[in-house]
Amino acid sequence: MGMAARAPASRVALATSFITAARRYWLDVFPRTRSEGRHWKHHAQRIPDPTLRRHALEAQQVKSGNIEGSTAFAAFASREKRTAVIRAQVAFQSAYDYLDTLAEQPSVEPVLNARQLHQALVAASGAASPHVDYYAHNSQCDDGGYLAALVHECRAALTALPSYASVALPIQRLTQRIVAYQSLNLSDRQGGQGMLAEWARCETPTETGLAWWETAAAAGSSLGVFALMTAAARPTLGSDEALAIEQAYWPWIGALHSLLDSLVDLSQDAAAGQRSLLDYYESPQEAAGRLHALVEHALNSVSHLPRAQEHATVILGMIGFYLAGYEPCSMTGRLAASRVLEALGAMGKPCILTFRVRRALQLVSLSG
Repeated sequence: MGMAARAPASRVALATSFITAARRYWLDVFPRTRSEGRHWKHHAQRIPDPTLRRHALEAQQVKSGNIEGSTAFAAFASREKRTAVIRAQVAFQSAYDYLDTLAEQPSVEPVLNARQLHQALVAASGAASPHVDYYAHNSQCDDGGYLAALVHECRAALTALPSYASVALPIQRLTQRIVAYQSLNLSDRQGGQGMLAEWARCETPTETGLAWWETAAAAGSSLGVFALMTAAARPTLGSDEALAIEQAYWPWIGALHSLLDSLVDLSQDAAAGQRSLLDYYESPQEAAGRLHALVEHALNSVSHLPRAQEHATVILGMIGFYLAGYEPCSMTGRLAASRVLEALGAMGKPCILTFRVRRALQLVSLSG
């Protein structure tokens, strides 16, 4: 059931949660996130290999929105544990963005290279195994300890959280899916997405009715990892709730997250000659309809969770973040954005407006 059909009391509660979380995020979480980002930028500037240094700094600059989005959940962590949660989330997403950039570069063995690089995410998510040679199949390797430092920071912050034991296995499963997606999501020049399609068909839960590219999209999302990192900050979190969170984010919220990301990158991908996951839909109308359905599935999947309003708030914020600065240039983009807002109902336009105001204030601050 979409927001449009929800009871007014539910909408009021969600609006209150959104306003409270937004205030806490911008006044407390965001400054800490920026501070962590500056720390890793300074570290990246000291990478000895010029190619790796350029890729690390490019990932931080071009994908800065990913870092900001990664800590959205931290607004719901207790003040005492919030710093550790932010440290873990920023380090994990910084590593993800850096490795994604590296894996896109030409390689003799692109699948092996991407898989080996992304083992860093497995280690960062709390695995007790020692570091391996993440650059074993990469043409450059001298990063001055940058990647190992990201892994150590994430692991140390995450494993120190009081309920890490409850989230360890769900986070590992989500991270392994990220590794599979990143390893098999090849560009046409690297071999195409045939192996990704085969893997995703096998991974698709039968009862969901998801297309393979929707399952693949869910696999590539890090949002479930961040939800579990934040949940681990609560001493009372049990393994049953951690599993329920994993099952909400995989596949529904993860699929929506990655496909919204594909939506805003649609024109850029087309200009670069890269195939978008949205291109697999038979028509713009089908793509828009599926995104509308994914919004409804995402909201329904969290409605039965403890702290459901917090998860729904993040979904609302995620959609607002992506659509606030989006100017669709294609039929698919226009229809999809319209249907996503339709699924949000009365909350859609105020949410978009909030993010547009924040974006405008940020631009004014930067220009000043």
